[in-house]
Amino acid sequence: MVFFATCAANQQDILEHEINNLGIEETKINNGGVEFETDLETAYKFSLYTRVASRLLLALYSDDDVINADELYESAMEIPWENWVNPEKTFAITQTVKHCRWLKNDHFAAVRIKDAIVDRIKNNYEGERPNVEKDNPDVTFHIHVKDDSVIYFVVLSGRKLHKRGYRLSFIDAAMRETLAATILKRSEFRRVLEDDNLETIPTLLDPFCGAGTILIEAALWASKVAPGLIDAERYDFLKLPIHDEEIWTKVLEQAIKEEEEGANRDFKFYGWDIDPKAIKVAQRNAKAAGVADKIEFSIKDFTKITKDDVPCDIGYIVTDPPYGIRLDDSSIEALYSKMGKTLNENFGGWHATIVCGEKELLGYVNMKPNRTNSVMNGNIPCQVAHYYVFSEEERNEFIKKAQERKKERLSQPLSEGSQMAYYRLIKNLDKLRPLMEKEKVTNYRIYDADMPEYSASIDLYDNKYIVLSEYAAPSHIEEDVTQRHLEELVLATERATNIDIEKIYVKTRSKQKGKDQYKKLNTKNHFVIVRENEAKYLVNFDDYLDTGIFLDHRPIRKKIKELAMDRRFLNLFCYTGTATVQAAMGGALSTVSVDASATYLDWAIKNMELNNFKTMNHFYYKEDCMDYLYNSYDKYDLIFCDPPTFSNGKGRDSFDVQRDHKRLIHLCMRHMDKDGILIFSNNNRKFQLDNYIYQDYDVKDITPESIGLDFERNSKIHQCYMIKERQKIKVRKHPKKVIKKDIIK
Repeated sequence: MVFFATCAANQQDILEHEINNLGIEETKINNGGVEFETDLETAYKFSLYTRVASRLLLALYSDDDVINADELYESAMEIPWENWVNPEKTFAITQTVKHCRWLKNDHFAAVRIKDAIVDRIKNNYEGERPNVEKDNPDVTFHIHVKDDSVIYFVVLSGRKLHKRGYRLSFIDAAMRETLAATILKRSEFRRVLEDDNLETIPTLLDPFCGAGTILIEAALWASKVAPGLIDAERYDFLKLPIHDEEIWTKVLEQAIKEEEEGANRDFKFYGWDIDPKAIKVAQRNAKAAGVADKIEFSIKDFTKITKDDVPCDIGYIVTDPPYGIRLDDSSIEALYSKMGKTLNENFGGWHATIVCGEKELLGYVNMKPNRTNSVMNGNIPCQVAHYYVFSEEERNEFIKKAQERKKERLSQPLSEGSQMAYYRLIKNLDKLRPLMEKEKVTNYRIYDADMPEYSASIDLYDNKYIVLSEYAAPSHIEEDVTQRHLEELVLATERATNIDIEKIYVKTRSKQKGKDQYKKLNTKNHFVIVRENEAKYLVNFDDYLDTGIFLDHRPIRKKIKELAMDRRFLNLFCYTGTATVQAAMGGALSTVSVDASATYLDWAIKNMELNNFKTMNHFYYKEDCMDYLYNSYDKYDLIFCDPPTFSNGKGRDSFDVQRDHKRLIHLCMRHMDKDGILIFSNNNRKFQLDNYIYQDYDVKDITPESIGLDFERNSKIHQCYMIKERQKIKVRKHPKKVIKKDIIK
């Protein structure tokens, strides 16, 4: 018998592990779950014990050659549905459709299968037919269509397995049981729960417990309670013709025996929440699950607790705090800052797992996670961050060792090359720091290949982080020489800036083309908030070649803010939307941000939300910018266009700024309202603006004023123009001279 267990996104590995634990070695992971082959008894066990699966399906038949809806009906008519359903039974059909060119409507597939089942049953029962029942059918069939292949399933589990049966009361934003189990299986607490030999279970705390789902799932697991035992009568297979009552009873008795053994395990979990209603709901749910004596729920504000509130010296925290949906913007950042402070002050030695739907908020916790996972909470993508909270003694020891390493490093004499780089950096900083402090700038460039043998740029962020981007060395220079120069430059940078080497991020930058310029390097998803011109931006030092903000555009962004008041603003090739933020802060009536990258467009939205711009007059379009300009008819008063030097992508033409800028500018000006302004910028050092642009429009080269003091050493970092429609000169016509004549009567 071939089965398919479904699960939510990013849970397949956990689901596969559950299946392997049943003695099934051969499995096949697909996007929606895991396929495996076993007998009916093991299928019963899986249904009873799984903590993360959504449904269990039994494969009935497959057809690899279906090319239209009529053939789908004909294929289904060949299946003996009368073995599963008759006129006295009700049935329902669910479906998944992927990459099917001949099926435009997913639901239509279910309709055609329904017709085939009804017609087949009528043929076998002298015209009598079964009825369709969506809410509580006797049998549920599922069809999976991919390309020209169709697989027919019967659903063994019935209603979704996350509905354990203990959720008697609900609150807003309650977490699914399967998701709670997934988070526990991702946390460090899983090591405790997976150890069946433990008699005493360490403490688990959920300080934002809501309906108590995480704690209830943990208590069930710790008590060796199979999730399916809570409501063992809910399974659809009990009503199917293949059901074997003797085997099912055997499986149930074994699960009950394990539950009785687990009842002797000693533990106490704790749930806190600031909402009294949530605590009452959690208590009722825990009682229905049979674990009320294992969990102590209390009304507490986690941000205001003291050391006396902590139930033990060392334990585990697994929690799903609010992330902007249940709190207003003014308090959410403060909550996460206080949460990090509370953890550090009161929970030294604890492991903490935090689920967050706005991963940028985790930056306010001010702790570095050991690792992260991704999950879906409904339709909200969430990050699960796992921390170890150092005790004061561990923290002091860690600091001491770091200081000793730094002291040892700094005690070593610099090489001649490092010494030379050090003095150049000191000279640059002595000049730049007073000027940047005067302008309240904390993100700026302090070095840009000032010495040819040390070919790199060095950027300072928030006066706390360094990004050192090495340029590609000429081919004639040996690799070991290049590596030595890089190491010397890093050491010189640490000494000159007094920023620890752990906060110096080194990137190797070579000439990029097309999508490579946005290629992901890592997947740490660690964001830091920096400030510029009263705005806040999210930057990422690990995952991409660029950090999320082009420092050389700082004066341009400031100019956009100055020009934006009461204007409709369009940001083309918007990247992470930093210019859009400035336009919004400058009082723009509306903003539109366009980019072909979903990753960067999402980043732009986060930057806007970080600055509290969430109103309906801010719009975002994932689209090729040229296509957008061709297809849109909207008018704007201020447009910022900063195209890449070159780009290409799947499904769209390549773009070359020198070749295509004339067409691009003409399209931009077509969308310009009267007295509108286009700011056109690019970083092609050899770029030359087409003469026709000068002839057709009023063009001002504003490159000199768009280059900040920190980029004066590299004045070709970009070129920038302010372009307007030419003012039509009105020629005054002299009035005709009227000669008055006396009228002689």
